[in-house]
Parts: sequence; C-alpha cells; structure tokens
Amino acid sequence: QVQLVESGGGLVQAGGSLRLSCAASGSIFSINTMGWYRQAPGKQRELVARITSFGSTDYADSVKGRFTISRHNAKNTVYLQMNSLKPEDTANYYCNLLEGSTGSGYWGQGTQVTVSS
Repeated sequence: QVQLVESGGGLVQAGGSLRLSCAASGSIFSINTMGWYRQAPGKQRELVARITSFGSTDYADSVKGRFTISRHNAKNTVYLQMNSLKPEDTANYYCNLLEGSTGSGYWGQGTQVTVSS
C-alpha cells in the first residue's frame, strides 16, 4: 500500500507564491507518475501538473509559466512551486501517484490553497 502526505497549503494574496510538497511512502514501484490535481467547490477535480519518474512533465494550460513541478526520486517526493497565484487557483490540491507497472493510483488527503484578491 502507498500513502501520500501533502503539506504546504495555506492562505496567500494574489501575486504571491506557495510551495506544495507530497511525500510518498510504502511499496512504491520505481517507475511511476506523480502529480497534483485540484478541486474547487462545485467543480470537477482537474489536473494541475504531473511528472514521470524520468522527469517528463505535463501542465494544465491555466498554470503554464506560473507553476513548476519537480520531484526527488530518492525521497519519493514531488513538489509544486506556485508563483503569481490568482484567486482562481483557490482549491483543494491533491497529490496523486500512478504506478507504471500496475496502473494503480493513490491519492493524498488534500491541502487547501486559498488566494485572496
């Protein structure tokens, strides 16, 4: 079983920055994709950014140029640096790990990000 623990959310003014972290523990296959999704009230969960264990990245159009995803494979940790935050970035942010071997997916408990205008 895999556990994901997020940290780094909070309240920030528009234009500010936050850095989210997600640490994975348990039986983790080395080839995987880790990512961040977000869900605002009344909206569907959406992909923010993801990164493979080989370092390939994928971003939602709404965050390109403002957010940067990175990972430390030895620590099984993924980061999301969020700059130039906007009120529309307000959501609960969830960490996700997708195993390459089995296709199994795991979710963290979520961390709230609130951007005030």
